[in-house]
Amino acid sequence: MPDRSFGEPPPPDAAVFVISVAAELSGLHPQTLRTYERMGLITPGRTAGGGRRYSYRDIELLRVIAELTSSGIGIEGVRRILELESAVATLRAQRDELLAELEAAHEALRQALGSRPASSSRLPAVRPPTPPQSIVVWRRHH
Repeated sequence: MPDRSFGEPPPPDAAVFVISVAAELSGLHPQTLRTYERMGLITPGRTAGGGRRYSYRDIELLRVIAELTSSGIGIEGVRRILELESAVATLRAQRDELLAELEAAHEALRQALGSRPASSSRLPAVRPPTPPQSIVVWRRHH
């Protein structure tokens, strides 16, 4: 494990804040944090004695939950939004991985076909990812 110099912040997932500090940093009451935990919206780390410990990432999540609820979204709506955001993040990571693999495959093919003129290459173009866009899918109902 690397030696940390004094004053260096812990990693974002390190569970370091007691509930009172987490409540203050997130702008929520400690009881609200306990309620969100019971509802499964957040899962703080635990000490050997069972005390809750929150990470920087937990604090950010609590701030998002607070922002959504203060804008009038019910707690079940918040839960669904968080699930969807998590699914989108997972899909983006998978997409990026697949694009990298595709680019690597294209590069290997380019090298393998290196002696051929570029005009005879039938490799499809690989475009870098663009900012997220909406896609509309139409299904024909019979």
